Amino acid sequence: MIKNKKLRILIYFFVALYVLGKLNVTADKSMSELAPIYAQAPSKFMEIEGINIHYRDEGEGDVLVLVHGTGSSLHTWDDWTKDLIKTHRVIRLDLPAYGLTGADPKKRYSSMDYVNLLDTFLIQLGVNDFYLGGNSLGGLISWLYTSYHDEKVKKLILLDPSGFPFRSTPFVIQFAKTPVLNQLLRYFTPKSFIEKNLKEVYYDDSLIRQETIDRYHNLTLFEGNRQAFIDRAYIEREDYTDRLEIIQTETLVLWGENDAWIPVDDAAKFQSALSNSTVKIMPKTGHVPMEERPEESLSIVMDFILN
Repeated sequence: MIKNKKLRILIYFFVALYVLGKLNVTADKSMSELAPIYAQAPSKFMEIEGINIHYRDEGEGDVLVLVHGTGSSLHTWDDWTKDLIKTHRVIRLDLPAYGLTGADPKKRYSSMDYVNLLDTFLIQLGVNDFYLGGNSLGGLISWLYTSYHDEKVKKLILLDPSGFPFRSTPFVIQFAKTPVLNQLLRYFTPKSFIEKNLKEVYYDDSLIRQETIDRYHNLTLFEGNRQAFIDRAYIEREDYTDRLEIIQTETLVLWGENDAWIPVDDAAKFQSALSNSTVKIMPKTGHVPMEERPEESLSIVMDFILN
């Protein structure tokens, strides 16, 4: 018996589509199909231990490194980057399993795998003094990285970061962990499924643009990404939150008050664990403040960086 109500509804949704004859296998998309849309200049690629990392390095000035969350890509920072590159050098990458970086042949998707890859990536770019920001999974990677490399990070910016044990797992991750059913996710991924997921991470659905839905859908279909999402779901999550107290870097914890994935109550947990932190809560905002309310969220971040 599947206890999660949202997961049951999603399964019924897929079954209904199948019965109505509207559920067709969703084919993978190749690099040649997607690169002209999502890897135009200034996109570049860097090979790290057999993984072809898609990244962008733009602007001049103090360096700001941005790390995206689960199911997302470097494009989640597009709106911020347009303004930031006027005064900063902005570096962002697609993590393995996501975007146009795609699957890691060796399935290295643990938190520490990502931390080590980020370190190697920045060393190869010759960057060792920077501001670091991350959302959700990217927030976890950012604070865990800082706990090992505190001296490199000028200031740390965490947007709805993960890290503390979940009271409940997002339905899409439960779906990915359920044998047989996860094959629906692997082979049948209608755009309506992506739209439903976006409506969970946004508070105000009217702010979801069609181009955002299209981007998430297309990059989800990049060859290898759907299987990688399933592979990641099976990785045992480790609790590294005891390392938060090691961090001395000044930290901003920015949270959407209406986050449906990670409860806003976790902001107080981060503030308690981090000795040098400030918490800002954004009303009427969900899990991705930099997408849903880019101007307001960036204003808060710039005040933090410049003061």
